Amino acid sequence: MGASYMKSAVFLLAFAPLVFAQPPGPPQPPRSPKAAAPVDLTGTWVSVISEDWRWRMVTPLKGDFASIPVTAEARKVGEAWDPAKEEAADTQCKAYGAPAIMRLPGRVRFTWQDDNTLKLETDYGTQTRLFHFDGKAGQAGEQSWQGYSIANWERPPRGSNLPDLFPIFATRDGTHGRSLEVITANLRPGFLRKNGIPYSAGAVLNEYYDYHKERNGDEWFTVTSIVRDPLYLTGPWVTSSDFKKERDGSKWDPSPCSAR
Repeated sequence: MGASYMKSAVFLLAFAPLVFAQPPGPPQPPRSPKAAAPVDLTGTWVSVISEDWRWRMVTPLKGDFASIPVTAEARKVGEAWDPAKEEAADTQCKAYGAPAIMRLPGRVRFTWQDDNTLKLETDYGTQTRLFHFDGKAGQAGEQSWQGYSIANWERPPRGSNLPDLFPIFATRDGTHGRSLEVITANLRPGFLRKNGIPYSAGAVLNEYYDYHKERNGDEWFTVTSIVRDPLYLTGPWVTSSDFKKERDGSKWDPSPCSAR
């Protein structure tokens, strides 16, 4: 009796998928980047600065190039920095471009401009960045402080669910559907810091926005930024900056760019 029961069970297990399988439904249209967002970045976030105070909270001294892999040409430009000349030329926003803006103190606000475009605004310097999920090279237009940004949601490596089951296998190639990747180019030349350390029009910025939520409900994102510049950098300049979500936008305080 026991053997017969076991044979019946094996039979049912083997053929259950055939019996209970449902015919595939009609193909579903792809969801928009807004609808497919694995995390919600919308809202107001404040920068939490716990390191690099001498470069982020105040304007560094002229000639302070520490921690940035600058070329000899970049040193020449930095040593000639004169905020009065920047003010006279109406270029006070040189240190508020995409490669530097996320390192400055203040608040940022994420909203969806449309289903394919995520908008990031800053109160410090009143800058606006647009992350184009349907963006294509060659559609950027003229150079600007914030350049042209192409975005996508990172995904796990194809054909493997190991990173989801075992986080130790996680790689930067994909943080498993919880991160935003942004590539920015077509930049107007500016400063990596307010003391005149330059980046050129050929600079390219890669960013990874990693969202996480604490047990007490606090929401954070960390943006890892990688700046590459063949003219002014001898190698990639990598930084990470933390932001904490605020309950509302009541502390939003727009202020203009400053050269000093």
